[in-house]
Amino acid sequence: MFSLHGKTVLLTGASKGIGAATAKTLLDMGANLIAHYGGDRAGAEAAVAGVAADRVLLVQADLEKRAEVRRLWSDAIAWKGRVDVLVNNAAIFLNAGGIEEDEAEWDAVWEKTLQINVQAPADLMRGAVHHYKAKGGGIIITVVSWNAQRGSSSPKTIAYAASKGAIKAATQTIARTYADQNILAYIIAPGVVKTRMSEESAAVLGGVEKLTASLAMGEWVPPEEIGALIGFLSTGSCRHMTGGTIDFNGASYVR
Repeated sequence: MFSLHGKTVLLTGASKGIGAATAKTLLDMGANLIAHYGGDRAGAEAAVAGVAADRVLLVQADLEKRAEVRRLWSDAIAWKGRVDVLVNNAAIFLNAGGIEEDEAEWDAVWEKTLQINVQAPADLMRGAVHHYKAKGGGIIITVVSWNAQRGSSSPKTIAYAASKGAIKAATQTIARTYADQNILAYIIAPGVVKTRMSEESAAVLGGVEKLTASLAMGEWVPPEEIGALIGFLSTGSCRHMTGGTIDFNGASYVR
């Protein structure tokens, strides 16, 4: 079995969905975990329940505020003196501010989406690269969306699709630039995952039943499967996969 004993992982958005499932996997594999959450502390606590206190650090930070993003990274480093893996999972999905909406809503949605989905994870990756260069290497895992490859099917969610494409490219740039310094960066692009965010997305696409019927397997991706993949990538066992984008959608979108 693959192990993360002795490794310290910073996971953003650990209180629900993919993040909560990933937190449990990482802890089961023996990692020390910095579990970031926005406002749902109860969800974050539930995700790490039953684990020894010296293996978990809960950190609240509003990713819409750049000063809090930088504090999150500082708190993460201070806890064990190092971070071995950064998992950029947290994101927002706003079904608003699309092409047909008024200018004020357009501006507000783009500003918030780009800050939380692009600038915040990019700031964390920048901190990670500097840290990894000094420590001899490390791992970055970025969770995007199949929208990063194919765009959104709704003009309402253009900002979300654009943000996922942007952070995907940023992660690939890090992979290409720092591979020779043992800094590995992977991208996971889920399709329809069984989370609240996907339920909100389904409302845009005609409802849960219609969306489910369009999927090749006729079912949504369990978040635990993505958590298992993140756990495996965190071990560094597949170094030459760095820079790769792993589609995770049950054959509903095959490139």
